[in-house]
Amino acid sequence: MKSYLEGFAMYLSDKSENTAVCYRRDAEKYIEFLEENGINSLFDTTKSTVLTYLLSLQKEGRSDATVNRTLASLRAFYSYLTAGGEAMPDPTTNLEAPKTVRKQPKVLTAREVERLLSAPDIKTVRGRRDRAMLEVLYATGIKVSELIALDIRDVNTAAGFLHCRGGARERILPMGQLAVQAVNRYLSSARENLLGDGTSEALFLNYNGERMSRQGFWKLMKEYRKKARITAEITPQILRSSFAVHLLENGADLAAIQEMLGHSDISTTRIYSRLVSSNIKDIYFKAHPRA
Repeated sequence: MKSYLEGFAMYLSDKSENTAVCYRRDAEKYIEFLEENGINSLFDTTKSTVLTYLLSLQKEGRSDATVNRTLASLRAFYSYLTAGGEAMPDPTTNLEAPKTVRKQPKVLTAREVERLLSAPDIKTVRGRRDRAMLEVLYATGIKVSELIALDIRDVNTAAGFLHCRGGARERILPMGQLAVQAVNRYLSSARENLLGDGTSEALFLNYNGERMSRQGFWKLMKEYRKKARITAEITPQILRSSFAVHLLENGADLAAIQEMLGHSDISTTRIYSRLVSSNIKDIYFKAHPRA
């Protein structure tokens, strides 16, 4: 079956180089899948065969974008085969890629968040830095990559705003009073100690006076989860999800949350709305005397 691949590569000559390479590679992996599953002829493939392959990619954790591109690659591959005179049905005709069922995001309770944010010892330089990082993360809902990308110039504590430049969508975000206090405390009594004799525009520094890394932040989150005696899993994404859900629970507008999170599509944000609806239903049945 791999003998078809060279001809397929020539068939893709009207595509961009990157597209041609991806399509050929996708076709080759598909053929390998067929051979591993005892299918030795493309004439023996059906819609079920192609769908099974796409589902296997999902199970491997491939993104929807990758699965959709693979289907496009296989459409092109079967078009090449039939255009070349092979008398065979095209199993990709009217076939749609399977959609990933999104898992409900995990969130912390407001009490768990409070315990986490209170875990750093602000009597120490490290504790003041860590409290500021956690407060900013929860106050703004930014990603950890955006958090560690912050420079001093990106934070205006007097106005209570943060300029998020590190992600795909640049945006201006409000910071709550407690986050502002934590950042001011860090800037006035901790950052210079970490910077030492060096120079850096980064807001949050490690002990070498350099920008805090993702790995470093993950380590401190695990440490404070343990210190706060929180049994639930905690990651920067879970804190981001908690930010969104807690805002929704307190009446915030979904479109405003979409803007703050930097989502290009509101359907991505709407998953938090469904989670809040689920929570409200649980609360109702537990609390209403006639539920």
